[in-house]
Amino acid sequence: MSTPALEINNLNAWYGESHVLHGINLSVSKGEVVCLLGRNGAGRTTTLRAILGLVTNRTGSIKVNEHDVMTMPTHQVARLGIGYCPEERGIFTSLTCEQNLMLPPKVGEGMAMEVDEIYQMFPNLYERRSSPGGKLSGGEQQMLSIARILRTGANILLLDEITEGLAPVIVQKLSEVVRTLKERGFTIVLVEQNFRFASKLADRNYVIEHGQVVKIVKRSELGANEEKLRVLLGV
Repeated sequence: MSTPALEINNLNAWYGESHVLHGINLSVSKGEVVCLLGRNGAGRTTTLRAILGLVTNRTGSIKVNEHDVMTMPTHQVARLGIGYCPEERGIFTSLTCEQNLMLPPKVGEGMAMEVDEIYQMFPNLYERRSSPGGKLSGGEQQMLSIARILRTGANILLLDEITEGLAPVIVQKLSEVVRTLKERGFTIVLVEQNFRFASKLADRNYVIEHGQVVKIVKRSELGANEEKLRVLLGV
């Protein structure tokens, strides 16, 4: 088996005095899509933030492309090839769509996409390239947020709730994008509540509850576990 792109062992994490993660174990192979499922407050977003050191305190082990990142500042972790798309998107609303795409620094190992490639993947962004980020629709802002990561050369993508509140046609487009990125060799960790979206894409699903992994379900096992997953996820 290939060396994991991301390996987490016994991860605990805190915000202030609030102990959120209680021994998370997670392994993602290169080129794999893994989804973190769970209810709001379960610890899925905190898991992504802990990888980057964006929590008050953390213990355990996190390795990114075999590098131990527990003592690294966030900017050094990012330079190992990690791209983070937060739930709030974080685009520059006063800059045009294209200006947003020209800003990201290069990290990772040469997988950075050119702007023309981005426009081929996201035709909507080409049409709105001169529009301020704040004037884009929610779906277009989400596309832009993902596209900016692809400009950096990151090969491990942490995508947090990318379908939340979006129209079905945009969700379908994002599904196509994730499949395309997987075919290109990207490693992807999705945080999702949209079970239908996630189950079609993920090689494995980790169900997180109260800061712990309570179930791991491979894509081939979804049918047999669907009812149990719906109970765990409250859907």
